This record gives sequence, C-alpha cells and structure tokens, in this order.
Amino acid sequence: MAGHSKWANIQHRKGRQDEKRGKIWTRIIREITVAARAGGADLATNPRLRLAVDRAKAANMPADRIKYNIDKATGNQEGVTYEEIRYEGYGIGGAAIIVDTMTDNRVRTVAEVRHAFLKYGGNMGTEGSVAFQFKHCGQLIFAPGTDEDKVMEIALEAGAEDVITDDDGAIEVLTPYVDFETVKNALEAAQLIPEVAGVTMRAENLIELTGEDAVRMQKLLDVLEDLDDTQEIYHNAEFDSEVL
Repeated sequence: MAGHSKWANIQHRKGRQDEKRGKIWTRIIREITVAARAGGADLATNPRLRLAVDRAKAANMPADRIKYNIDKATGNQEGVTYEEIRYEGYGIGGAAIIVDTMTDNRVRTVAEVRHAFLKYGGNMGTEGSVAFQFKHCGQLIFAPGTDEDKVMEIALEAGAEDVITDDDGAIEVLTPYVDFETVKNALEAAQLIPEVAGVTMRAENLIELTGEDAVRMQKLLDVLEDLDDTQEIYHNAEFDSEVL
C-alpha cells in the first residue's frame, strides 16, 4: 500500500495519547490501585504493580503521587472498589476491537460502551467474539535505525519469542507475557531503549483501512478512548499513513 507504515501508526497513536496526558494519569492511578490492593505494595513481589509504576514514570507522574496512591490502596483508608471488565466488538470494515475497562459501576460502563459502538458504526459483540484474534504477550518496539542484530541477539537470549523487522525499519520484539520484564531489562541494560513497551493484546492479523473508512474507525476509537472507564483499547485496524 502506498505510504503504508507501521511506524507511522505507532507514532500516530503515541501522539494522540500524549494529547490526553491527564486522562492517562487517571487510568494509571486506577491500575496502581487495583494492582497494589491485589498483590501488595512491594514492587519486588508484585509484577503487575511494577508495570503500573513503570507506566506512571513514563507518563511523567511525580514519584510522590505514585507513592501516595500505592499507600492509599494498601492502607486502611476507604476508597472506591474497581471491577475490571472486558468488552469486545467490531468496528468499521469488520475490524476487531477490545475495550478493557475499570469501573465502579458495571451498568453505567456497559451502557456507555454499547452506545459508542452503535452510534459510531460499530457492533458490540459477546465475550470471546474477537479476543481469539489477539495474542496476550509482551511487546517492545524500537525505532527505525536501531541495531537489528544487537536487538535480536539480546532479546532472544533473554527469552523473547520472536523479533520482527517491519518494511519501514521498526523492530518489534515479542515475548511471553510472563517474561516481558526479563527481556525488557536485558535490552535496556544494553542501552537499547524501546519506544513502546508493555504487556498487550497483539492482533494476529491486521485489517488495512483507507479513506473514509479509516476516518470513521478513528472516530469510533476516539469515542471509546474518551469514556471515563476505559483503561486500554486494542484493535486490528491499520491505517494508511496518508490518512494519519
């Protein structure tokens, strides 16, 4: 496809997330709260909390605010109890969408997610209707120009499953989700710093969208992203870089 670039899609998504920095902080605080309550405040023994704290630092959240929310979650203060719920559906052109939410009101959240799908051209599905199209794994993405041989050598030795170099030069390292931190630490120790790093739901097959379909799909994703209870959105749409 002319102008097609996975790296452009990655940068596009990062840019849109940066525009919503305040919203990201709210989501990270929720994740810190749930992770700390479930596994305790010790980062050494709570991998989920470690990942949440890493996300907080990457989003430039102050250390005292991170500590406050961990202490609040593991102390005796009364607070809101969040429930994690995943919704699945289809967007424009049959693209698959997963919406992970964290909510204190299940009825409100499902109504808002369903309304967004219906109003903006999607179709909300049942549990499991699209999740089979994604793989739960660790993912690290390096910018074009990164030393491919060095990334491959260190990543595979540390336990990565695969290293993929895209046509535009971006390098993607995939790991079992339980080994994500080990591989990430090994790469960073070698001064290989990824642009994107996290445990994700990675689409097994992408659907390329162009023109009006791409615009409509982005609108649907934006509306879902802006819902107060949304934590993460995963999808298998890939946009023509000329549309971004």
